[in-house]
Amino acid sequence: LPAQDNSAFRRLGDWKAVDVSRQCPEMTVPVGEQYPEADFPEGEIQEYGGSNAFRTTSAEKRELERLQSYDYEKIRRAAECHRQVRRYVQSYARPGITMTDLCQRLERKTHELIAANGLECGWGFPTGCSLNWVAAHYTPNYGDNTVLQYDDVCKLDFGVQVGGRIVDSAFTIAFNEKYDSIIEASQAGTNTG
Repeated sequence: LPAQDNSAFRRLGDWKAVDVSRQCPEMTVPVGEQYPEADFPEGEIQEYGGSNAFRTTSAEKRELERLQSYDYEKIRRAAECHRQVRRYVQSYARPGITMTDLCQRLERKTHELIAANGLECGWGFPTGCSLNWVAAHYTPNYGDNTVLQYDDVCKLDFGVQVGGRIVDSAFTIAFNEKYDSIIEASQAGTNTG
């Protein structure tokens, strides 16, 4: 995949080029077809520390972890779909788009990349695209003509589920530098734990 310039957004990094990708630039290949052996990327793994360090040294805990690999496969599939949809959304979310269009495109792409199948896999929950003073959980209804503006701050929250395991992540869409400090504070809080 080519690099993706996200400089239109405040405090949101660019997507680096991926020389060997299983996805096409149009982002149309379902995640399951990209990873037919279910060898989904593991992502960042955090080691247990302190009083929980025994979880990596205890044979019993390691065996329990191995038995949960069935769940991990579902979670990793959902996570890879979520990552790719996030990249896709950041390619078109710009001032002038209606919030309904933003959410519908995101949700269609989620269904396409996860290969939605009834209750087995699809959305984790309705997309939240809360603007300005609305903290969270706002979803536009059909006919809502609200348009994303340059001076808006939008909290975009969406989830992908596979086998009932939901992967959820949110990020902030802002174009005006006046939101930099609040975005930085939110990022710092998230990374602190």
